[in-house]
Order: sequence, then C-alpha cells, then structure tokens
Amino acid sequence: MSRVKYFFQMLTGARFRKMADVINRVHDRCGKNKVFLFFDILNCAVRYGAGYYDYIIFGFYDMNAKQRKTYVTRTINKKIIMMLNDQAYSYIFDEKNVFNKRFRAYLRRDFLDLGEADAAAFCTFMDGKESIIAKPNVAESGKGIEKLDRASFKDLSEMYAYVKNPEKNFGVLEELIVQHPDMAKLYPLAVNTMRIVTLVAPDGIAHCAYAVCKMGNEGKFVDNMENSGLACPIDQETGKICGVAHTSKLINYDTHPYTGIPLIGYQLPYVKEAIEMCKRAALEVPQIKYVGWDVCIMPDGPAIIEGNDFPGYDFYQLPEHTPDKIGLLPYYRSLLPNL
Repeated sequence: MSRVKYFFQMLTGARFRKMADVINRVHDRCGKNKVFLFFDILNCAVRYGAGYYDYIIFGFYDMNAKQRKTYVTRTINKKIIMMLNDQAYSYIFDEKNVFNKRFRAYLRRDFLDLGEADAAAFCTFMDGKESIIAKPNVAESGKGIEKLDRASFKDLSEMYAYVKNPEKNFGVLEELIVQHPDMAKLYPLAVNTMRIVTLVAPDGIAHCAYAVCKMGNEGKFVDNMENSGLACPIDQETGKICGVAHTSKLINYDTHPYTGIPLIGYQLPYVKEAIEMCKRAALEVPQIKYVGWDVCIMPDGPAIIEGNDFPGYDFYQLPEHTPDKIGLLPYYRSLLPNL
C-alpha cells in the first residue's frame, strides 16, 4: 500500500474515529494542541509511512524528523514483506498442518494432521499421552486453540469425535511441550516463547533482526499479546531480558505482574542456540525471506512452534527499548540496500 493511499484511508470511517482516539490519548500524554497533532499524524503518514498507531506507540510526538526517519513503520514493514516474501508460498506458514510437515525437524514433538487421520491413527497418536493441544489449521493470536485432557472424555472414541467436530475446526493435534524450568518460572501456566525475527539478505545469509521474550499472564494458558500476554526485549549476546515488558495496551512492567519475577537481567536459557536454529530454518523456504519465529525452550534446547511470514515490527522499537530514539530501519537498510 502506498503512503498516499494509506493517508486517504486514515481519513475515512472507522479509521478516522480511531485516529481521533489516538489524538486524545497523545494530547493527554504530552499536552500538545490536538489540531497540531492531527496534522502531524498526517504528515508522518506521508513522510514516513507511519499509521496513527505507530505515532503513539513509538512516541513520534516526542521526536524530530531525523529520529522519525529511522523507524520501521507500518508501510515500510509491508514493503519489506513484499520485497522478500513471495505470497504464493505463504500457505506454508499460514496453514499449520503444512508448516508442521515442512519444518518437522525443528518441532521436536509429535503431531497429527487431522485431515489425514482416521480413528486408528488418532488412537496411535494418543498412546502414552494424557493431554494434547488442538489447533485450527489457520488461526491467529492463539484463537481456537484448546488444551484437551484425556480424562475429560469417556473414552478415546468420544475424544476423537470431539476433535473431528467440524464446528471446532481443528486441523492439527500436537504433543504437549515441556518447557525449561527457567522459562516456566517466569509464568508457569503457559508455554512462554521467544519471538525471533530473521531476514535473509541478498547474499543468502540469514540474520536475526531482533528477539523478544513473550510470556503469558492473568491465568491464561497462551502467551499471545492479544490474550493479556507480555513481551520484552532479549539481548542476543547475553541471552538476558534487557528491557521492561509491555502489554498490548502499552502498560510496562519491570516485574511479572502474575508471578512477581524481576524481568530485567533475567537469564533466559539457550538463546544463542534458538537464534542459530531460526537462522537455519530461515533458509528452508527460499521464497520466504522475512519471518517471525515463535520458539519454545525445552529442558534440553529450543524448538520451533510456528513461523509468521508477516512479522511484526513494533516489539523492538518502543520508547522504553529505544532511549536513543533510533529505530530498526538503519539496520534493515544495511542488509537490504534497495529498501
């Protein structure tokens, strides 16, 4: 989407109402005139490809032009995706049954494609398992995922009927992940993960753009931001959490609000191994060169949960994580000269 096209979309219907809400919130934060903020948001849309959401989460209202131009914004991120990812191959990442088969070597857990499974295959899969995870083939933000306990059903026939119910829309069953004790300590009710974003440069070398730790919260069994989860940046060299955690509502925490664990400086296990694994995985589908990987850490090392060929760009550019007010764009341009 061009910056000019996005500019006009911002002025229509629901988007304009959301922009008005952002203007009010920014005004409450900085006290700047609302009319000024309105035109400044439009200016940022045209000059930097920034949406009104970018404007508030990155703190553009408190930056000069030189600083603003260093940020990967909504439009720039979309441009990178269009440059690096052939949409004809997106299905490999979008459909969980396809992804699991393609990246089987990186999953390190048993799974079953329900589209190909009969009752006998299901019973074989369930052998020795007391609980499993059921996922839709296509889903976002943890929606539609269920943890199923064998004990909740009369027998395996009843459980099989449940997972095959078209209304549930399950596509894949997966073995439960046992996470590393140091990951579970952060929040024991969910599998806490690392989001590792890789980018394959024109020379064919995979790079890690950034890594963040995602944690569950509020009694939920998933770590997605849309389900009250938290995210905080990871230092790639030390493997430690190096900044405050934030929620989808941009509330910041230096200790986990559910467990009380201090976050900044917390040593995460197997970070370098996880990054190297994602760099290898990044080369598996040459047509998709820009991916956000969700990685779990087991007691003996990392494993991939899923890959997203439309990776986010906001995690590592929030004001609390960029005190110098320098975004990721200079780094991306060092890898992609044509960006």
